[in-house]
Amino acid sequence: MTTVLDVKNLKKELDTFSLAKVDFLLKEGCITGFIGINGSGKTTTIKTILGLYPRDEGSIKFFGKEIEKNEYIIKNRIGVVLDEGYFYEDMTLKEMKSVIAPAYTNWDESIFLKYINRFNLKLNQKIATLSKGMRMKFALTLALSHHADLLIMDEPTSGLDPLIRNELMEILLDFMEEDGKSVFFSTHITSDLDKVADMLILIDKGRIIFNESKDELLDRHALVKGDNSLINEHTRRLFLSLRQTAVGFEGITDKLDVVREQMNDCLIERPSIENIMLAYVKEG
Repeated sequence: MTTVLDVKNLKKELDTFSLAKVDFLLKEGCITGFIGINGSGKTTTIKTILGLYPRDEGSIKFFGKEIEKNEYIIKNRIGVVLDEGYFYEDMTLKEMKSVIAPAYTNWDESIFLKYINRFNLKLNQKIATLSKGMRMKFALTLALSHHADLLIMDEPTSGLDPLIRNELMEILLDFMEEDGKSVFFSTHITSDLDKVADMLILIDKGRIIFNESKDELLDRHALVKGDNSLINEHTRRLFLSLRQTAVGFEGITDKLDVVREQMNDCLIERPSIENIMLAYVKEG
């Protein structure tokens, strides 16, 4: 599979936070979920790879090209949706579009109008009057209107109701039906990724914890429940996280075969992405 983004040894020092040797690859044809709790480094990473923050060290290549030497070509192939929006509040949607569209050689007015109609947006409406959900839809409309190959989204569903979040997931799946498309989707709402993600990258405290296939990750871990009598000095070490109450225990393990051998009569279930994420964050 073709690599669309290659980040190596990325470092960025901010006043109260730092990225430490961040390394990951994005593959063409995949929706990659970039997960982590709030403050873990998702937004700092995305802003740094987009050049909104100057990096301190490391290399960033989009489509095999270094961004410093090919910034215009690369950004022409990228659609970006940021949580902040970066819109001029006093402009109408039509006026904002007229500012952004000339930056892209592949701007397609017919696609723009298609999404404007699909989202029931009004071109003469001022951006200041848009709800958070409508702002996200407008940002997504702009990002999809120049035939981008890579869609980068930073917390686009934060603060949105489940109906709008589900609508966004459907848009992403539609986008991926065309060959050569990829999505890099940062979120702390991991349920948004249950149905759409192919790959998952977990970041915590500025460090990448894992980067692997969603299905392989879920198959490799298990949610285990049972009586407290099954927990002892040896079995406790089998869990990434473990919670005990008066009625029993619940834990996440990545040593499923050993759990089956040593812990009879326990209940083994498939975990959620959130279960796994929190287990690694708590362990850290």
